[in-house]
Amino acid sequence: MRYIFRNNKACKKMLIVLTIMSFSLLLASCASIDPADTDVQLKTEPPAAKITSFTQALADLGLMTEIYNVDVVKIQSNPIGDNTGTSGSTGGEIPRDITEMLKSSLNSIGGRVTFIPYDPSFIQNQMVTGYSNFDEKLIPDIVVSGGITEFDRGLETRGDGTDVSAGAEFTGLPDYLPSKEVKLRYGDAGKTGLASITLDFNLLDFRTMAGVPRMSAVNTMRVSKAMNERELGVSLFGQTFGRKGSIKKVQGRHHAVRLLVELSMIQIVGKYNGLPYWRLLGDDAMPDKDVESAVKKFYYKLTDSDRLFKIQEWLYLHGYDVALTGQLDNATVAALKQFDSSFNKIDADLFLRIYASIPIKESTLGRRNQLDRIMNQPAEVVEASAPVQQPVQQQQAQAQAYVEPQQEVAAEPAQQPAPAVSKQQQAAPAPAAASVSRRKPNSIGRILTDEEW
Repeated sequence: MRYIFRNNKACKKMLIVLTIMSFSLLLASCASIDPADTDVQLKTEPPAAKITSFTQALADLGLMTEIYNVDVVKIQSNPIGDNTGTSGSTGGEIPRDITEMLKSSLNSIGGRVTFIPYDPSFIQNQMVTGYSNFDEKLIPDIVVSGGITEFDRGLETRGDGTDVSAGAEFTGLPDYLPSKEVKLRYGDAGKTGLASITLDFNLLDFRTMAGVPRMSAVNTMRVSKAMNERELGVSLFGQTFGRKGSIKKVQGRHHAVRLLVELSMIQIVGKYNGLPYWRLLGDDAMPDKDVESAVKKFYYKLTDSDRLFKIQEWLYLHGYDVALTGQLDNATVAALKQFDSSFNKIDADLFLRIYASIPIKESTLGRRNQLDRIMNQPAEVVEASAPVQQPVQQQQAQAQAYVEPQQEVAAEPAQQPAPAVSKQQQAAPAPAAASVSRRKPNSIGRILTDEEW
């Protein structure tokens, strides 16, 4: 574009206005132009507890172990580190040793999970000083081994940018101006990169030092980094003004490793105890097929009476006031229909759904404690005014209509009916019916191998 100024006075006035505007912009953008007054402000933040997306899930897993009444499991860990060797070559981009992360994750579970650190030098030194011996030391049940097995950098690198410029040339201006052009330029450039981190963990039996079958967790996470630059420039008759900014962000590699460690510990501890741990990982988490298979194997392993006993126990944890009799009474049928409006028979799928959906909250633990107190009552205690039970023939006929025939495992010998519990012993909220068995049927516990089944 070319503009011709016919009036020299108008040209001078315009130059004066443009000069004043340019200096105003310069002064506005620079609070101080004295180089000796250069300063920078540091952002200060107070220390805070490390909270991740799995912090609450770890605590809930401990609560889950108590609600499901699993056996206490004592876990020890091997030293866990970077098996790829890239922590040194990349300047510590990923941590070299993640043992402490694993210790914190296991120790924060609580409940029926006991963490035992692996520190032989500390124990040996304590024995030398005479402060300690092995008399009261806990022996681990299982050992966690593993490490960082993959760190792939530069999986994908993308760059993009925008560059726009425009200018106009004016004629008829004084010759003493360096240029007779006015220009405007805008630039925007960015780059993104993608990397991947993978952690492997396995469980070993402490007694045999052999791997526990199917007890492993392999998780991967993609981390990104990005950079962006922007520039805006204005040129007025040879004088250039502008602003420029850039930013670079890197998704924390160490934080990503911590998330992978916490997720893996939830998976491996939950799987070892046969718990529906995936409920703690969010609505989009997929059920663990190994755990579901273990629950169904447990279903076929039980007798009809024991199946009903476990269902009544879990229904009570759900909040239904049913009696733990091992018999399919009216209260149990009503509770099953409330749980599933389409209920018509007891099968492995219903057994699994009841088991996997027990509420994980403190009130459920309170009901579990009630069950434990009642099932530990002496056998001699009998309730004076127990409700009249249905005739045995009627109970068997009713149960036959709802219980799926056993297919895979032969039935075990039937258990003798347990005595009732007195009113004094049922003062707190308890199974609201006739009697409660004192025995404790087998729990699902850790996942067994096919040979062990």
